[in-house]
Amino acid sequence: MQVNSGARGARVGPNGAGKSTLFSVILGHQPPDAGTVERDEWTMIGYLPQESEPAGDETVLDLATGRTGDVPMLEARLKELEAAGDVSSPAYLEAHAKHEALNNPQVEAKAKKMLAGLGYRTTDYTRAAREMSGGWIMRAHLARLLVMEPDLLLLDEPTNHLDLLSLLWLQNYLKTYSGAILVISHDRAFMDEVTESVYDVADGRLVHYTGNYSEFLRQREANYEQQVAAYKNQQKEIASLQDFYERFRQVASKASQAQSKLKQIERMEKIDKPVPPKKPFRFQIPEPPRGGQRALGLEGIHMAYGDHVVYRGLNLDVERGERTVLVGPNGAGKSTLLKILAGVLPFQKGERREGHNSRIGYFSQHRADTLTAGKSVLEEVMDSAPTVREDEARAILGSFLFRKDDIYKKTEVLSGGEKSRLNLIKFLVDPPNLLLMDEPTTHLDILTVESLVLALERYAGTLVFISHDVYFIRKLATKVLHVRAGQVSPYVGGYDYFLEKTAGALEDERAALTA
Repeated sequence: MQVNSGARGARVGPNGAGKSTLFSVILGHQPPDAGTVERDEWTMIGYLPQESEPAGDETVLDLATGRTGDVPMLEARLKELEAAGDVSSPAYLEAHAKHEALNNPQVEAKAKKMLAGLGYRTTDYTRAAREMSGGWIMRAHLARLLVMEPDLLLLDEPTNHLDLLSLLWLQNYLKTYSGAILVISHDRAFMDEVTESVYDVADGRLVHYTGNYSEFLRQREANYEQQVAAYKNQQKEIASLQDFYERFRQVASKASQAQSKLKQIERMEKIDKPVPPKKPFRFQIPEPPRGGQRALGLEGIHMAYGDHVVYRGLNLDVERGERTVLVGPNGAGKSTLLKILAGVLPFQKGERREGHNSRIGYFSQHRADTLTAGKSVLEEVMDSAPTVREDEARAILGSFLFRKDDIYKKTEVLSGGEKSRLNLIKFLVDPPNLLLMDEPTTHLDILTVESLVLALERYAGTLVFISHDVYFIRKLATKVLHVRAGQVSPYVGGYDYFLEKTAGALEDERAALTA
């Protein structure tokens, strides 16, 4: 693999294929068993991992400028290399370049610009980073990378912790970024906008394709069909030659010719039988019980956290069969609204009315208390839907990344991502008729997201969800609720219709929020 200046590449492949490992090899964190990594000695590399280190007492602006973390560390590293007389090494040159970038007189102004683009309010800049969630801390680390402007950006799932407005800002920023970019992502819409080549990592191989993610899918399918045709043609030729040999090897006048046919087969460079590209798993969500025309209603809802008023006099009706996405910046109240709809968050005033025969399911990416300690993953699924056969449960679990012995793990030892996926499966095998979902694609790879999309497209109930995955939104949403400044504005149409109707307003909203 070769990464040239200004390249825009994406790494794709199933979980566990080695995408993040390849980043570790490039960075020198993990030496390869064989082969070499060669890099231009002047190249500065910036790396955003999936998870950041816990924050201390530094402020958000300290993180974004690097003055309490990176700068002292780089100064110590430079002194160490200077003392060793190693001032011409790539390590010294890179440390020096990063130190210069973070000591630029404009570094604070640049950091504030990046933080604003990534959704921070100006009042957040002086807040202690440890007061904020891991997602917000990750944004501050991303801001620092963009401030340094490395020659090569390695971004591992950079959109995981972004709301839609921040994602669109980052997407537009990276389109004009002067350095090279390599990204690992499960967000296919993001990759379509940002990347110009794709590296498919699977089965220990790395295959390069020119074009964005959608073009990669087309090329991969076309390549597979060509390989299948070539394999079949060769097999037919081998069968014909073998048949000639078998028929005439005992015939004296043709024995020599028969032997030549056998040698011709032996000399052939055999084409391996092509392995088909992995496809999303298709499964049918069972039909939920039919509810009334109005699935859920809110009237005169007043919701505040202390002095911070989120909603005042909110009225909202959810009709049967709607596919509604909540959009808006982080902190606007989307998750709060979803919790009020789910009945898990008390409010100060107003009334919440469930529709006739409503059966409500609330999926939160942060909730794992619906799992039973002591049960295995497979038992949890089987017990939640007695009509599901074991082979069906195993197939669904496999499609959501529970493979082989994973299905026998006890629920209490699962990671946060595994618990989230298991809760998602439980909803799909025994669905309510009103499904409320908060970021359901988190911790899922591209194929699993596609499997979820295919299942929800056939879901006969009502769906209200929050997501920052533009592909997921475009495939499912038929209605948009724009949440901002305590107001909920409905747009009866898909996501592109919403963007068309609010052209320009979203940037104004971002500017107002970060002023």
